[in-house]
Amino acid sequence: MKNTVLLFLMLFFSLGIFSQQEKKLKTKFTNFLSKSYYSINLGGIFYPFSNDNLIDGYKTATFSRNWFSGRLLLGHKLTEDLAVQFGTMRPASWFKYDNVNNIGYDRSVWINAWSLSLKKDFKLHKNTSFYAEAGVANLTRFGFFIEDKEIYEDAHYASLLYGFGVQHRLNDKWRLSLNGTFLPKSTKHNQPAISQVSLGFEYHLQQVDDAIAEEYTGNDYFFPNNILQFSYGTSALGFGVNRFFGMSLKVGNFESFGIPVFWVGQVKAKHAFSITYQRLIYRSEKVFSLDWGASVTAFQSELTSENVMAFSIFPVLRFYLLRKKEFDFYANYSLIGPTYITKSNIDGFESGPKITYQDTMGFGVFFGKDRKYNFELRIMHYSNGNIFTGNDGVAVPLQITLGKTF
Repeated sequence: MKNTVLLFLMLFFSLGIFSQQEKKLKTKFTNFLSKSYYSINLGGIFYPFSNDNLIDGYKTATFSRNWFSGRLLLGHKLTEDLAVQFGTMRPASWFKYDNVNNIGYDRSVWINAWSLSLKKDFKLHKNTSFYAEAGVANLTRFGFFIEDKEIYEDAHYASLLYGFGVQHRLNDKWRLSLNGTFLPKSTKHNQPAISQVSLGFEYHLQQVDDAIAEEYTGNDYFFPNNILQFSYGTSALGFGVNRFFGMSLKVGNFESFGIPVFWVGQVKAKHAFSITYQRLIYRSEKVFSLDWGASVTAFQSELTSENVMAFSIFPVLRFYLLRKKEFDFYANYSLIGPTYITKSNIDGFESGPKITYQDTMGFGVFFGKDRKYNFELRIMHYSNGNIFTGNDGVAVPLQITLGKTF
């Protein structure tokens, strides 16, 4: 399943990149991207963990259940009514066994499911359709220990995933969805069934015609075709930025202050140096661009000063927030960039297989004559996205980045 996920992602990026070479206008989507969409769905998740899942002699009278969950999907239309989808589903927080055996032990069970599926639409009305979905999910569960004794075991296996729902088409770009998604019970892996009911939307990328693309290309808004960047970060600055965007910053009585849009990690980098290249794939009229990139990062761990290398390819979403005569200010975000990391056990933490993912986010400016220069502040994260049970993750502290456009 891991290889399937990586293959799908690499094909997704490669098809987009190489098909772009046939086009001179970066203001037009590639043929592949023009048939693609993304979907965000939020709703309730139901997974009936109980004392029956624990080993004999351990139980609790109360549980802390979180019902809120999300499912994110990338889709590509094979035909008008058939699509392939890749995505992840998980609760907003974990299921907790409260006060196990009445001796003060609170323990959580984590679950996460990455999926690859086919979705088939059946038209009910002009703008309304029913859909059915079927595929495979990589389900990962993190159990727990009490005093070095395994009370609920970890699990990692391939599961059937199926679902159905109703969609309403608002226009060529937007669809509203009511969804049901299900993973069956696995007695072999001591895993109860998982059900999610959610509301969400699909946003379908739309190709612009040649005349509009030419008009966008000829405007005065700056989009760099190529960027070369050099970055350095140190833990001397702390991990407050990482924790804020991972909603785990401690402020006064708040244990989880911040915005939940990024991750931290058990492994902390003491020093980190990165060289990054990015190339433009697509740009809109003014606000948005999509790049692909490649990077090499060398970092030293904080606890035992282990030296580690990471080699990544990745997509970059860039949003221009402010355009002035002197500079252009932007935010960027990059997820699930396939990465080879040279060590899988760092500072005594299990970060998973050496094939993993890179995530980055940052804010920056292009400035100077012809916007030749670039300054950026960014944070980075390496983990396998809970595809495997060993997923302590790596946090790279705030990096100061200098770049050159060409």
